[in-house]
Amino acid sequence: MKDLEIKINELSDLLSCEVKWDESTLIQYSTDASAYKEKPYAVVWPQDVNDIQQAIRFAKKHKIPVIPRAAGTSLAGQVVGKGIIIDISKHFRKIINLDVEKRRVTVEPGVILDELNLFLKPHGLFFGPETSTSNRCTLSGMVGNNSCGSHSLVYGSTRDHLYSVKMVLDDGNEYLFGEVNKTEYDEKLRLSNREGDIYRFIHNLIGNEQNQKLITSNFPDPSVKRRNTGYALDTLIGTVAAGGELPLNLAKLIAGSEGTFGIITEITLNLVPLPPKEKAVVAVHLKNRTDAFKANLIALKHKPWAVELMDNIILECTKGNIDQQKNRFFVQGDPGAILIVEFFANSKGEIESAAQKMESDMREAGYGYHFPVIWGAETSKVWNLRKAGLGVLSNVVGDAKPVSLIEDTAVPVESLPYYMDDFEIIMQRYGLECVYHAHIGTGELHLRPVLNLKDPKDVELFHTIGYEVAMLVKKYKGSLSGEHGDGRLRGEFIPIFYGEEVYQLMRELKFAFDPDNIFNPGKIIDTPPMNSSLRYIPGQKERVIDTIFDFSSSLGIIRAAEKCNGSGDCRKTHLSGGTLCPSYMATLNEANTTRARANLLREFLSYSPKRNPFNHRELYEILDLCLLCKGCKNECPSSVDMAKLKAEFLQHWYDANGIPIRSRMVAYIAHINRMGSYFPRLTNWFLTNKVTSKILIQAIGFEPKRKMPLLGESTLKKWFKRNRCHSAKHNGKVYLLPDEFTNYNDVHIGIKAVELLNRLGYEVELVDIFESGRTYISKGLVRTAKRIANSNIEKLSGIINPDTPLIGIEPSAILSFRDEYPDLVSQENKQKANSLAENALLFEEFFIREAAKGRINPEMFTTRAQHIKLHGHCQQKAIASTTPTKAMLSFPVNYTVEEIPSGCCGMAGAFGYEKEHYDLSMKVGELVLFPEIRKTPHDTIISAPGTSCRHQIKDGTGRKALHPIEVMWEALV
Repeated sequence: MKDLEIKINELSDLLSCEVKWDESTLIQYSTDASAYKEKPYAVVWPQDVNDIQQAIRFAKKHKIPVIPRAAGTSLAGQVVGKGIIIDISKHFRKIINLDVEKRRVTVEPGVILDELNLFLKPHGLFFGPETSTSNRCTLSGMVGNNSCGSHSLVYGSTRDHLYSVKMVLDDGNEYLFGEVNKTEYDEKLRLSNREGDIYRFIHNLIGNEQNQKLITSNFPDPSVKRRNTGYALDTLIGTVAAGGELPLNLAKLIAGSEGTFGIITEITLNLVPLPPKEKAVVAVHLKNRTDAFKANLIALKHKPWAVELMDNIILECTKGNIDQQKNRFFVQGDPGAILIVEFFANSKGEIESAAQKMESDMREAGYGYHFPVIWGAETSKVWNLRKAGLGVLSNVVGDAKPVSLIEDTAVPVESLPYYMDDFEIIMQRYGLECVYHAHIGTGELHLRPVLNLKDPKDVELFHTIGYEVAMLVKKYKGSLSGEHGDGRLRGEFIPIFYGEEVYQLMRELKFAFDPDNIFNPGKIIDTPPMNSSLRYIPGQKERVIDTIFDFSSSLGIIRAAEKCNGSGDCRKTHLSGGTLCPSYMATLNEANTTRARANLLREFLSYSPKRNPFNHRELYEILDLCLLCKGCKNECPSSVDMAKLKAEFLQHWYDANGIPIRSRMVAYIAHINRMGSYFPRLTNWFLTNKVTSKILIQAIGFEPKRKMPLLGESTLKKWFKRNRCHSAKHNGKVYLLPDEFTNYNDVHIGIKAVELLNRLGYEVELVDIFESGRTYISKGLVRTAKRIANSNIEKLSGIINPDTPLIGIEPSAILSFRDEYPDLVSQENKQKANSLAENALLFEEFFIREAAKGRINPEMFTTRAQHIKLHGHCQQKAIASTTPTKAMLSFPVNYTVEEIPSGCCGMAGAFGYEKEHYDLSMKVGELVLFPEIRKTPHDTIISAPGTSCRHQIKDGTGRKALHPIEVMWEALV
């Protein structure tokens, strides 16, 4: 190991880019979205082709493997292994050239599919294959796996649209592989370099008629369009290399090679026109899952663009995911499965006709009980529910989970019913449940048997099922991998699937490109046993860790971290929308993803030799840039709640290392503000005076460029005592939460909330609560937060109910009652906490609820026109919704609301005030929020419910943002 470290040091000196080999980085890159885990030797983030070339020459010299990596969403362990990982996802993100006339685009390998299609949309073009990971997968990953997508019925696979690739081979030189005719082919054969060697090998391999017969007879049936098992030798048949007339394009062979030939540096793709303007999805509800296989054949007769399957297990899992609740709007009852049948056409009439005929045929055959048709933009919700399939499967509680094993098999679609009958026999033989979903229309189903890969018996069964299904796929002339690749999951079975002779041809091809086997060894060729190097150590006893938060719903904090399956949803950028994950969006560093944080938590909590397994600097550092936005709880399909995990971690970290003064001050800010409120003008002078404020800010480690929140001239509670309205109100009584921010800092908003409620006919009572505990949770003083939560629950449980709800002004405070309290309070207060959570409402939620009852009407508000831009609060978006806020702000008849497509504002409580976090905080703001506000006319109101958000907007743009309550107060007549 010492010798290896010396070599890696040498590599670092050789390259101009970042190279890391610390323990934290190696753990982050030891997994992907598969069941495998192996620590690499180092990670390189090349900035240009020269960095890649130098790294490869170094690796070849020292015989060290090189593993290409991008988003790391691979399901077969393709980017896991011992070696130097070259991660191109951070810097190789340019769209190099677009030729609209030829419908062709050239990109760097790290370009993300959705971002490419956003760029192409104004030109009426897009890249056809679209994977479920399209908001973070890169084009090089799609080439490596020959990815398809939901519309492969129409668009086929990446290979079908690949024009050429540039690739650095093991000699460190960059070569272009694209289409060559007979004359060009003959010229290639005469080259005296590695490229010439490869073409001469191809010539000898495919020019042999016996080899051609071997390939033709052993490869999948030509009707199977999704085929990615082994190397695509069948693409050579009929080309000039085989004595045919078709041009030869080795880029087609490189597609699906999983980084085992070299590292791609440039990709040129053929594009297709955007689909017809009208689209709709028919969600065929089936009583039984087995009906889907025959119903699928009926659907295909009506020429849909896609037919996809979701089974009852996936549908059940989505019930518990906050973000997926809105996507289930079309689901009726508890179907055994749903077929998603999508149609595109130039007119609605064409789609309506096809949908009606399909429904008629289905009903006549006895399939389906509900056939809702979802149109236009609403179809994206249906697809998002389907795409979430991989992630939501991790929500299955316990160690036995649906595992990626045989999920990529594809057979001729007409054979699918019979194949599935035989498959069910295998499942029944071993007493296994299995999840079915995805691309049924092309004969490929993602089949995930439920196994416990911590159990040695199931680890053996993992191998057994893999082998038996490989033989079954061979029987039906299918493909072991349709689009996810072989990697180390299926590579072991390639020799028995194709036969040794064809397998040897594949081995020879690999070594023609890569003679010293430095590129991604152990994938496709010479693969180790598929049940080795797994993420978990079979048979190891689970460590039990005492926590302050209740993690019993996931059977402990370790399993809460293990919910992350590595699918990388946290790697999407701001262009894809949403909140998750702001620090990654701003930095593009894997270390700032929820996935990386979960990886480290899982490893250290499971294997730390320390009595306090939280006491590791690596954990502190990787969690430091988590903004606690809660985006992961909502947008991660597995609902990994990193904010909760970080708060728990910090408490245990403090137990070993002490609580920093700044953290104490932020946590106890309500106590500090209470003392300051006795002399508010003096306190504010101290906070604004250049000398005194500078001393204070520097002393506690805040950023001098920030302006400290000032105190109101009175507290809300004091004002309320003097101005309380005792007259009878016809709409009843409500309880308002005087949270620690509103009571001291945003007093004017609290006053307007009381006055607004009074004017609308409600008697207002302030609850006797000093603080919500939000600041303690955010700074990791969780034991103190627990005492506060228990006290508040006991005070409020007797008075808060559906008729007299608790209404909150500051989202982070009121949502503590909904989100953290049920998992924080003592066991005896659990039921009370859950009851209170149901009746703790954001102001706007209460407003819209009452408006729906007819108690509030638009006549109470102005009729003048006003446009509003809304920035939603992170926790509100994650735990509740911004929909009620938009509805309230548009309640006055001529008020219009536009929600800014921003994620986190970047302030995140005290995070943006802290000196070491200031730059990142502003960078997050600059992603979407600040630019959107700067281009907003000054007669448009900027509204933001969060106190931190309003400060961030002011600091970042100079614009004042109003709380929605202020907007509605000013709209009163």
